[in-house]
Amino acid sequence: MNPGKLWLPLLILFSSTLAHADDVRNGQDVLRLMHDHYAKTWYETLTFTQKSITYNADGTTKVETWNEALSLPAKLRIDIGPPADNNGYLMVDGTLTILKDGKEVGTRPLVNMLLVLGFDVYRQNPEATAKVAKEEGYDLTKVHEETWQGQRVYVVGAEKGDLKSKQFWVDKNRGLFVRLFEPTRADATKFQEIRFEDYREMAGGWVAARVEVYVDDRKVFSEEYSGIHCNTELEPGTFDPKKFNSTHWEKP
Repeated sequence: MNPGKLWLPLLILFSSTLAHADDVRNGQDVLRLMHDHYAKTWYETLTFTQKSITYNADGTTKVETWNEALSLPAKLRIDIGPPADNNGYLMVDGTLTILKDGKEVGTRPLVNMLLVLGFDVYRQNPEATAKVAKEEGYDLTKVHEETWQGQRVYVVGAEKGDLKSKQFWVDKNRGLFVRLFEPTRADATKFQEIRFEDYREMAGGWVAARVEVYVDDRKVFSEEYSGIHCNTELEPGTFDPKKFNSTHWEKP
């Protein structure tokens, strides 16, 4: 066997790895890597039942059942409680619509970064994701590496050791969003940490079957998913507030 031929594949592999690492100079590069890794395979829709648990400061908990549907990019529907009650939220293209008894009771601009970084990034142009992240206050010029739960991750939006700036963490090997730090909506002086846990490979992509939210190192909220289905056919009116009452995908 020619020794040169033996070493050649290893040399090519090593060079390719270095080139891949050198490509990441900023947060926009991280978003592009996430997109490019799954752009041809990631599912288009997702439905699931969610066990939502609120952990109160007095030690009590509140448990609710939510049913959620996503159509990527930028469309999320949450039905709170029994679907027949027609209570919930629509988050569509940066606008939140609140519904009670099937009627619109409020709308306002709202960007859900968990939807953007956990799902949309894989189904839309990376420049579009970068634009949203910048507008939401994430500094894409800052990127460094850390270890999180035994895996190497990219940290976008903060210098090393800084956990008080808006930032998101991405698993380096799988290109999956795993962690986010941002101010709470109720009090901008408090920072919340949100974790995507229990990732499961599904339909050419991944689903984090558990989400945990911490404020001041105390768990305040968690989500546990069941009945997860990818590429479910959803009626066009699913994300239309005018048709909220008549477009239910949930099984009774």
